[in-house]
Amino acid sequence: KRCFFVFLLLQLVLQGSATCVVSTAPPTVRIVHSGQACNVEEERYSERVSTIREGDTLELQCLVTGHPHPQIRWTKTAGGASDRQGDSSLRNETLRIESISRHQGGRYYCKAENGLGSPAIRSIRVDVYYLDDPVITVHQSVGEAKEQFYFERTVFLRCVANSNPPVHYTWRRGKEVLSQGSDSGVEIYEPFFTQGETKILKLKNLRPQDYADYTCISSVRNVCSIEDKTAHFSLSNRTAPPSIKLLLDDPLVVNPGETVTLVCVASGGDPPPTLTWVRPGGEELPKRCVVNRGTLTVPMVTVDDGGAYSCVASNNVGNPAKKSTTILVRGLRKGRFWITPDPYHNDDNIQIGREVKISCQVEATPPEELQFGWLKNGRPLRSSERMVITHTDTDVSPGTTNLDIIDLKFTDFGTYTCVASLRNRGTPEISIDVNISSTTVPPELTVPRGRSHLIAQEGDTVDLQCLVSGKPKPIILWSRVEDSGPAVAATALMPDGSAQMESYDGVLRINNVTREMGGTYRCQTSQYNGFNVKPREALIQLVVQFPPVVEPEFTEIRQALGRAFSLTCRLLRAHPARLLRYEWKLGSRLLTVGQFSEQKDDTTYHIRALNREGYGEYTCDITNEAGAGRCTFLVTGKAYAPEFYYDTYGALWQNRPRVYGFKLQWTQMEPGAVDRILAYRLGIRQVGQSRWWEQEIPMEGNIQKGELLTYNLTELIRPESYLVRLTPITRYGEGDATERIITYSAPVNPHLREFRCGFEDEALCLFSQDKTDEFDWTRHSAATRDTKYTPNTGPSSDHTGSKQGFYMYIETSRPRLEGDKARLLSPTFNINSKTSSSSSAAVTNSPTYCFAFFYHMYGKHIGALNVFLRQKGQTVTDTSVWSLSGNQGNSWSQAMVNIHPTTAFQMVMEGVRGSGIEGDIAIDNVTIEEGECKEPPPKNLGESLTHIWQLWLTLSLALIGRQR
Repeated sequence: KRCFFVFLLLQLVLQGSATCVVSTAPPTVRIVHSGQACNVEEERYSERVSTIREGDTLELQCLVTGHPHPQIRWTKTAGGASDRQGDSSLRNETLRIESISRHQGGRYYCKAENGLGSPAIRSIRVDVYYLDDPVITVHQSVGEAKEQFYFERTVFLRCVANSNPPVHYTWRRGKEVLSQGSDSGVEIYEPFFTQGETKILKLKNLRPQDYADYTCISSVRNVCSIEDKTAHFSLSNRTAPPSIKLLLDDPLVVNPGETVTLVCVASGGDPPPTLTWVRPGGEELPKRCVVNRGTLTVPMVTVDDGGAYSCVASNNVGNPAKKSTTILVRGLRKGRFWITPDPYHNDDNIQIGREVKISCQVEATPPEELQFGWLKNGRPLRSSERMVITHTDTDVSPGTTNLDIIDLKFTDFGTYTCVASLRNRGTPEISIDVNISSTTVPPELTVPRGRSHLIAQEGDTVDLQCLVSGKPKPIILWSRVEDSGPAVAATALMPDGSAQMESYDGVLRINNVTREMGGTYRCQTSQYNGFNVKPREALIQLVVQFPPVVEPEFTEIRQALGRAFSLTCRLLRAHPARLLRYEWKLGSRLLTVGQFSEQKDDTTYHIRALNREGYGEYTCDITNEAGAGRCTFLVTGKAYAPEFYYDTYGALWQNRPRVYGFKLQWTQMEPGAVDRILAYRLGIRQVGQSRWWEQEIPMEGNIQKGELLTYNLTELIRPESYLVRLTPITRYGEGDATERIITYSAPVNPHLREFRCGFEDEALCLFSQDKTDEFDWTRHSAATRDTKYTPNTGPSSDHTGSKQGFYMYIETSRPRLEGDKARLLSPTFNINSKTSSSSSAAVTNSPTYCFAFFYHMYGKHIGALNVFLRQKGQTVTDTSVWSLSGNQGNSWSQAMVNIHPTTAFQMVMEGVRGSGIEGDIAIDNVTIEEGECKEPPPKNLGESLTHIWQLWLTLSLALIGRQR
């Protein structure tokens, strides 16, 4: 078998060379559904809708034509809001979504573009059908609610189910189906504001027989085989809404590390309610917590676990019951102090005889347990006339205590300690020491000499430093100064993305500095842990140098020998932008050097006549103090890749049972860019095997841009697929290769004997829409066709009487105008020529074919239906072979016509719009058979009997005449 395969491959024959056909064409696109769709239909104005059940696999194929072969991109927009899923963008011809969900429904677009004309875009709306389990909720009229919730009161049972399409509800009481009017004590209605999404059962003045088991059946009428779903509720005199109580203190104050248990119990409600714990705003419960029905346990509680918790009880009767509590985790945070000199003197220093105030601030939970104490040199300090201690209210957070020293004396110097604690003593206390002495002075801020203007290179580590004097030393706050310069970000954020950073030693370290971090930085003193005086500040200018940024960083240039061309390297930005030098090289060989002038921002190298040594990698380095930027140019004589032509008519043919042939066609991308293409190397291997077979296809003369080249592959084994690789060859060597896969598919009719098409598949038996007419034919079935606006036209079934069968028709509603034409083109057929031999010569007879179809032309505005034979010889000719106009009644009829093509041909079905909207024309069951048309068989027994009676009458009259 392997030897046979080798023999067949070696028989690949070049049967044709270049043909002068300019074959570039803009893209066209068509979407075909090939997945598990429940239904695919055409709505008015050519909108396509695919219906699919949730959980099934969606598969859409984007069929494109055009040359060069278009690039394909799928995108999705859903329900007015963009649902992009990473732009939901796919670049394959097939879009496949497994286990589709309702949120993935919407409009999908296939965009094809190849650089010629406008991109081709088609869309299809995907409608995902689903049905959730219904839920029954029970309510009583609010104005009538009393102690006995369901005693002689009006009760509402509401059934809700999420679905697409809209759900249909049915109510049952026991086994009895309830309908409007079937029981005077029952009303069933759908509120307007819910748009049919709910069904409410109203029980007026509750009666004993109303205490029963109720069933709500939700249905979408088995669309997409979605089964009905049910919900049950048992109504009794015990039915009541939920009520709950919390078995705990509120708020619940605990120490860090303790285990917290919140207990919620149901105190009423029938059916027994379900209890859940939630946090406000949808915040998640702590991950360590354990929930057991109404009990929530939080082990090893932390400050982050503090906050509100709510217990919610629901049994679908009335409104859910909800009660909340708050967990307060004891803690002290953010202890700070500041010193305020005498406010009555314009002096920031502490002086004997004046007032000085020490303030201490702490955040506490709970704030009412916060207490402060003061020590002087380790001994307790009490409030007095000269030492006045005050505290803020306990409900103010953070809490603050002040120590006012009146008429400062030398004996008042010492260390003052502010001690913050909680009364419960469950957490460690915070102590803050503040020294008051002759050396306690307000801060001064300076920048070290030579450090106010820093120059760094991109990637360095930079330390910005401000020296702070004084005692105590305050925290230093760093920020960026707003600047309109190009080196500073518009928002003036710090390197970590914040607006402000803190430093305790006065140093701001920036690692891996970038050009965006250059600019002016401000350091200033904070009032915290220092003096409460006007902030001291200083400025530091940071200049970040970076190497030149150039373009192009890399580009490939293809040139033929002997040609002149230029290479240009452009400077985009650099810092510093002065004293810039450039250096051109070919490989390691220096070509030229120079320096930029202030007016120039590019440098160019000229090649006057390219020789073989001139091929290679050219580099241009532009340098400054920070480094170099490089432009790279790869100069090569490689030919560009060929572009396969995918739209060849009748590309695949079969003339023997075991093998097939394929017409391979392509154009050459930019053939004039390099030396003449001498040949193509053709490689072919069977998919699934590793061995390549190669041969050369010689080329004579110059190839023109857009010229269509053809090579016939023969003796391909069916039904195998083949990978074909094509590589152009010039005197430089091999160029870029391109590949495509050839897949065997049975030809629609390689040599026509019989063809049938009932339009039951989306591919339309390879029929196509004419691109030069005013509108298109539409594929439809009567089960899905919308006849709301034009009820007196068009068929009610296909030609067999089936409402599920498909046919093609022209929609003549607006925006169509009188005289608009829609043309449907059949596949291209090769004729089956018959050759008869004689003594003198061989005579070729063109065969006769019978072209037949069913038509439906019903409506008072019917235009015309025309059929043309389109022959594709040296020129394309259209010949009218059949025509009919006007209203033909509300029934299908069959037309037959003999055709005599002499070359490859197509059939053209042309529908013409009449004077109004009641002019839909339909066709079905198109057939082409070799031989003359035969009279169709009678449609029914009545016709058969009539035919027999006419035959008997004719014979009888003939016999009588002969006897006379």
